[in-house]
Amino acid sequence: MPTRAESPAAPLSSHDRILGSAKQLFATHGYENTSTAAIARRAGTSESQLMKHFGNKEGLLEAIFDDAWKRINAAAREARSAAQDPARKLETLVGLMLAAFERDPELKLLMLLEGRRIRKEGHLVMLTDGFRQFVGTVDSILREMRDAGQLRSDLPVDAVRSALMGAFEGLLRDQLLARRLGFPARYSGKDIRAIFAAVLGGVGPVRGGRRRP
Repeated sequence: MPTRAESPAAPLSSHDRILGSAKQLFATHGYENTSTAAIARRAGTSESQLMKHFGNKEGLLEAIFDDAWKRINAAAREARSAAQDPARKLETLVGLMLAAFERDPELKLLMLLEGRRIRKEGHLVMLTDGFRQFVGTVDSILREMRDAGQLRSDLPVDAVRSALMGAFEGLLRDQLLARRLGFPARYSGKDIRAIFAAVLGGVGPVRGGRRRP
């Protein structure tokens, strides 16, 4: 019996072609070395269309990050609602981020090497709404941990979050540099989880002069 032919995929819009082309070129050649003309040419459209959709090259990078954070935040909400224990929620969030970056190495490279770079136009680092939302999720989980006695009450939640996220980002960035440039950081995703857990344990509650295991 003949099978029904699958419907051809709908062609990508100029918006999505530009976004995909920019992501590939930024990851391959770097943000500063990629021109809007090259992006438009790869996307099979014009620079005027690029400007219409994104305003400028910085707007394109922000759109790439916003699109990624939208997906990550949706998954984070599901993971948070599925787990009951606050510490388990944070562990799940770490695993989610590792999996997202493994699936999308271009995104990993851009977030780690381009996301915090100073921009010439506004002299500000790239802080998208999606990233701020993710930070809010982490802060909320840390407050739950503090209320559950899993976090030292004398440490500000935002300081703990900055320390944890800084450690996680640094581990991922050095791992990326190891793969690309031979930097001495040959650890695995499993190692990152273990180190993150150790750092998290360092801000856990102290009982009777000793840190709670």
